[in-house]
Amino acid sequence: MRQTKWFAIIALLIAISTGCKKTPTGETMFYPEPDPIGTYAKGADVSWVSEMEAGGKKFYNNAGVEQDLFKILKDKGINAVRLRVWVNPAAGYNNTADVLTKARRARAANMRIMIDFHYSDTWADPAHQAKPAAWVGQDITALKASVYKHTTEVLNTLKNAYIVPEWVQVGNETNNGMLWEEGKASANMKNFAELVLSGYSAVKAVNPTSKVIVHISNGYDNALFRWMFDGLKNNGAKWDVIGMSLYPSVSDWAAKNTQCLANMNDMVSRYGSEVMISEIGMPASEPVASKAFISDLIAKNKSLANSKGLGVFYWEPQSYGSWNGYGLAAFDDTGKPTVAMDAFLP
Repeated sequence: MRQTKWFAIIALLIAISTGCKKTPTGETMFYPEPDPIGTYAKGADVSWVSEMEAGGKKFYNNAGVEQDLFKILKDKGINAVRLRVWVNPAAGYNNTADVLTKARRARAANMRIMIDFHYSDTWADPAHQAKPAAWVGQDITALKASVYKHTTEVLNTLKNAYIVPEWVQVGNETNNGMLWEEGKASANMKNFAELVLSGYSAVKAVNPTSKVIVHISNGYDNALFRWMFDGLKNNGAKWDVIGMSLYPSVSDWAAKNTQCLANMNDMVSRYGSEVMISEIGMPASEPVASKAFISDLIAKNKSLANSKGLGVFYWEPQSYGSWNGYGLAAFDDTGKPTVAMDAFLP
């Protein structure tokens, strides 16, 4: 009996040490051991989570048990999250305070973090790159200073909470630059390159170890990527990682993945860059096809020479029930992960 009692005590101590650790600011950690920096990233952009929860949305594991979203994702193999940052959003979501709250939750789950600066008060994408209201009227010199100041302020807020992102995007889907019209690449590539350099310099000033990503969409479009990164390189911009988005259809995902692989290989050989798939998505109604797509893309990204493929992030997989009209979730309408999420399992 005495030996059994000691075994029970030892088991309890192990459970306490591995399951109930605290972060420096007091959040309970779900998992005590994070994947080391540089481990292949299997990620999810979960920027909507705080807004969804405020709207009454709940999340469940496959057994139907309500759980914290970050734990559900961690149990599906997700080891990193991506969080977008808006400058002064009307509803508050995705501002610095909201990002900090979500980043603390990610750290408590021992997930690594990508911060995605939109440099806007709202969505920035290939068709929309509106300046924040507070920056309207600024010339390129002032815009560069604003980019630097905003980037350092957000990253210092995180750093003061012991959070250092592994990756930082300077701009989101900047197919034609950002901060239009001054930073529109087709009109003035030099201006865009200088804005990227300002963001890059700000990231390195706060966190020299964070890798800076320049991100554009349509990862299958090699001509677009060559135009953009040749232009940035020729105008003195700096980056560590080339980020891509890929949103194929059920019928063309295999062809798009093949084109994306050729483009990724070209980015590695042409610029020596690492490559991150920062966003992917497929219709929530097609989870089997989505799983095949994700599994194949992960394998292709991992195949890049010299381990230059860094990872794949699903965009808002938890946004079930066509949240905000978005139909590319990887959770079903009951709030549980679909089989698509199994593509991220080890």
